[in-house]
Amino acid sequence: MKPAPFEHWAPTSVDEAVKILSGLDDPGDAKVMAGGQSLMPLLNLRLSQPAHIVDLNAVTGISEVYRERDTLVVGAMCRQRTAERSEDVAAAVPLVVEALTNVGHPAIRNRGTVGGSIAHADPAAELPTVALCLDAELVAQGPGGERRIAAADFFDGFLSTALGEQEILTAVRFPVDGPGCGSAFAEVARRHGDFAMAGVAVHVRLSGDTIAEARIAVSGVALTPVRAADAEAALRGATPGDEAFAAAAAATSAALDPASDLHASGAYRTHVAGVLVRRALATATDRARESQ
Repeated sequence: MKPAPFEHWAPTSVDEAVKILSGLDDPGDAKVMAGGQSLMPLLNLRLSQPAHIVDLNAVTGISEVYRERDTLVVGAMCRQRTAERSEDVAAAVPLVVEALTNVGHPAIRNRGTVGGSIAHADPAAELPTVALCLDAELVAQGPGGERRIAAADFFDGFLSTALGEQEILTAVRFPVDGPGCGSAFAEVARRHGDFAMAGVAVHVRLSGDTIAEARIAVSGVALTPVRAADAEAALRGATPGDEAFAAAAAATSAALDPASDLHASGAYRTHVAGVLVRRALATATDRARESQ
């Protein structure tokens, strides 16, 4: 199939893109396109039929990666493959690189963007889960100027975010790992590159032989990626090891109630999430010890 007819806009700046959206009679009848790896299949299947496409591929200034003290700023139009291969990203936020290796295939990552995946907000996708796990900040620009949105407040439903109809995601701000920090990403999919039936992103900070902080986000088990708050609380102050990890896995699974579909039952997703949490915590803790 081919897309339904639409008007194509190709701004060269964020201000121009926002002005285009603001000038439409119905901004809700427009879609912003970054890499197009998620949007184009929806258009071709006519699951989405917007009257306007605002294409960001000619926009300058929102694809850079740079450091601001303890924050790594990744431009929304940074290609996933670029971030995956970036030494700066690997050194500052290794969880992003590890997650990206699970996103589709290299040809998809060559076109797909970091911001596009997060703004698309697929609950089974890797980058939204990582953003939630790391308490990233999403930078949006609209008619009223720039605002920052905590990842915890950004994903508000299936393929739905807190972005306004006239706003554009311009950057993602990730906290930089410090000494004693370790992370891990794990997922289960039928084939590598498929959307995961369940996935987890884990970040651990050690203080000596104790877990000072743990963050766990789970994908593929709800309408949005979710934080495993009970498991995080159970790990805080605990001694890392099989017993603590098993308790966190059990707490994660107990808090989940995913729906069943043709790919997997809810019970299977719940079980897999717990197993992945246990494995990812062990890996993240080993990496945290190495960085102390």
